[in-house]
Amino acid sequence: MEAAIAKARVLVEAMEWIRKFRGRHVVIKLGGSALDDPDSVRACLNDVVFMQTVGMRPILIHGGGKAISRGMAEAGIAPRFVQGRRYTDEDTLRIATKALTEDICATLVAQIEELGGQAVGLHVNSESVLIGEKLSLAGENGEEIDLGRVGQVTAIRDDILRATCRAGAIPVLPSIALDTDSKPLNVNADTAAAAVARLLKVEKLVFLSDVPGIFRDKDDPSSMFSHLTVKECRQHIKDGIIVAGMVPKVEAALEALEAGVRKIHIVNAALQHSLLLEIYSDQGVGTEIVP
Repeated sequence: MEAAIAKARVLVEAMEWIRKFRGRHVVIKLGGSALDDPDSVRACLNDVVFMQTVGMRPILIHGGGKAISRGMAEAGIAPRFVQGRRYTDEDTLRIATKALTEDICATLVAQIEELGGQAVGLHVNSESVLIGEKLSLAGENGEEIDLGRVGQVTAIRDDILRATCRAGAIPVLPSIALDTDSKPLNVNADTAAAAVARLLKVEKLVFLSDVPGIFRDKDDPSSMFSHLTVKECRQHIKDGIIVAGMVPKVEAALEALEAGVRKIHIVNAALQHSLLLEIYSDQGVGTEIVP
């Protein structure tokens, strides 16, 4: 009986948040090593299906860097990175598009449906909703560095996204955009998710990753920040507390917050029900960033 009562308390606690977020869009980015753990992926997707069932409107965006690297290795193509970004020639783009759309996206859609939800893959081989332009970086002397077919999201087909959510399906978006000539571009999944969140002005943007959150000391698990503001994040980047791959993720998140997204969450995909614990409980399990 005590166990049953405890379950009822959890439901009552969640009720406030379920009511608050009903009908609201949330962008969830699934990536990192989490994609290589089938159990973690399935658990995360189960949470996403729950969110849709209780009235939220989740939009799932994913990358797949390791799958792309494996495809390139099988094709005998050596990867090349420029300032941390994968140089994308036509052969690399073809491999990336296949890995993201035909392999990962199709698998995620099938798993969501196995869990009782509805999902639609929206991408260059079906109906693309990400519109982008080529991305170039500045070199040390200000010269333009060409990255090949690497892009950034500049616009979205929000009518398709909203209609898909209203129909009760979960949009699943690989991080491949189309330029104005309808040619594919390889896009960083973190920045793609932030762009969609920013352009839709969603309630929440959640990064599901292989790290639990942002730490003051990466070697001290007890030093994780549970709550940060935009100002604090910028200071931590300046001070070198937020470093390496977390920097572009956080910078994209801050841009989304400044454009109207209400809250950013960074949570560990390997923690069972981390999505539900972060969104539907009084005490979260990751790092939240607010304006």
